[in-house]
Order: sequence, then structure tokens, then C-alpha cells
Amino acid sequence: MRIAVYPGTFDPVTNGHLDIVRRASSIFDRIILAISENPRKHPLFSLEERRFLAEEAVQGIENVRVETFEGLLVQYAKQRQATAIIRGLRAVSDFDYEFQMTLLNRKLMPDLETVFLMPSEEYSYVNSTIVKEVAHLGGRFDCFLPTGAAKALAEKIRGMKNPIQ
Repeated sequence: MRIAVYPGTFDPVTNGHLDIVRRASSIFDRIILAISENPRKHPLFSLEERRFLAEEAVQGIENVRVETFEGLLVQYAKQRQATAIIRGLRAVSDFDYEFQMTLLNRKLMPDLETVFLMPSEEYSYVNSTIVKEVAHLGGRFDCFLPTGAAKALAEKIRGMKNPIQ
């Protein structure tokens, strides 16, 4: 069975993320959308909220499941018997970081491949950080997110005293 891990913070999951998941689900037997608690990031949504929103978003994609993980990605992938890591590339600027991470992961676990997928053009500029900024500034953001994530983001922003920080 070809298992791939699609790791990320997913704060929140976007339509671009879902585009990558759909593309990967036609290539691999199983996709694990793996939500991490990245110590360098300060997510708006809790780990459990992000998991719930991602699970809701991937409903109907039969070979995808959502999990959370801590620690080193290659160790997690090995535990899940994954043969590949899925990474989305939106622009050339993504490539430098992803290239370094791929080489590092290859050194740590030579049998684990990294597969880069490009989203559809309509999602090539979408990322969670930009979507949250648009939302904080009062712009329309629901077109970038699955319905559940858009509703959750709207509620989060309404609940914040000073959303622009």
C-alpha cells in the first residue's frame, strides 16, 4: 500500500490544501493529512480545532484521514509506514525552503520520498496566513476556505477584541 503524509499546520485548512489532497489521493492508496504543532508558529486555532476543520473538509475523500502529530516528521512517517511526503509548491519562493527540508529528510530517512504537487492556478496564491490577514482586515475570505473553516474563522475574528496585531 502506498501511503503518503501531507504535513502542515493547516491554520486553517484552505481550498489550496484541499486541491493538493485531492491530487495526491489519486496517486496514493492512502493520504494522511498530518497536522503538526509547530513550535515556531503561533496558530489562531487550537490543534483540536484544526483537526476538526480538516476532518470536516476532507469528508467524501475516501482514502484520506486526518491525524495530529508531534516531533520529527520522518519519525512520524516511519511509524505510519509512509513511503512519501506530499508538499505543495505555490511559487518559486516556496522551493528554497522545501528543497532544504527534502534534503534533510532524505538524509534522516533515505527511503522516504518527497513528492511536490502544484495547486490549481486559482489557489496558487492562497495560504492560511494571507487568508487570516484578509479576514482580520474585513475583506472577503470565504472563497479561499471550505465552508466550515470559513465559518470558524469568522467566529474567531468576531470573538477577538483586537484582531489586528
